[in-house]
Amino acid sequence: MSSICIFGVFVADLCFFGNKIPERGETVLGNNHLVGPGGKGSNQAIAAARLNGEVYFITKVGKDTHADMAFSLYKEAGVNTRNVIQDPSISTGVAGIMIDENGHNAINIVAGAAAHLKNEDIDKSLDTIKDSKIFLTQMETPDLTTMYALKKAKENNCLTILNPAPARKIQKEDFVLLDFFTPNETEAEFYLNKKIETDKDIKDAAKEFLNMGVKNIIITLGAKGIYFENKDESYFIEALKLKDDVIDTTGAGDAFNGALAVALAKGSSYKSAIIFANKVGGISTTKLGAANSMPTLKEVDDY
Repeated sequence: MSSICIFGVFVADLCFFGNKIPERGETVLGNNHLVGPGGKGSNQAIAAARLNGEVYFITKVGKDTHADMAFSLYKEAGVNTRNVIQDPSISTGVAGIMIDENGHNAINIVAGAAAHLKNEDIDKSLDTIKDSKIFLTQMETPDLTTMYALKKAKENNCLTILNPAPARKIQKEDFVLLDFFTPNETEAEFYLNKKIETDKDIKDAAKEFLNMGVKNIIITLGAKGIYFENKDESYFIEALKLKDDVIDTTGAGDAFNGALAVALAKGSSYKSAIIFANKVGGISTTKLGAANSMPTLKEVDDY
């Protein structure tokens, strides 16, 4: 049993490229735009499938052209869609993404059909969860349903990963459901309500998460790499030294989490899994788009 169950959102990404991201009240002239597949859960499912993971995706979409794009992509990547629910009464979600000349982004997401995911949708997917080694989710789906899904995953002996993006409130008692918690610096600051700037700040933050009940904390630090800690060990891992320029960081976190799930499902050590995920996340920043930037296993091996 080495399959991966991912619970999350699919949206159509409407990407706008320009020299800068507009500030409040400002209009800027862009230089390019594209429409492509997105949503953190969907991106992570694509990332894991392209790395030869056995991936099952739980989500809800409408019955429209955006949903058609999703199913076409999943067929191409090899994502199992038996738990993708289609509801013709609700539109598939969309996200507006502004990307500047340095590849930095600002995102506004409307989850659409996926915002209507309920506990009973998780119950209908219990067979998939039971047969999975890894359960990965994020915070774009409704909070109560997300935590219900994590509880069901733990009850069925899955290794759970929560990527807390976007950062939203988590009840204190729910942190014990998390085998792996993978915030970036900004998300970690949100949960601890304090700035994280120095190496000591990062280490102190990790210990706070462990004290909350998280078993393994991974704080992603962008160009500064990654910090990992659990009750037995702790270490920093440097960011991948890229051969190519950073073009678009939009899907980097999703590439990282999808790759982490694949490596853990295959039985890699925690450190090896993080190094692999770090490499995959780095490579994704050298490509345009979110789902489109997820590298194949051959691309990762050849890099």
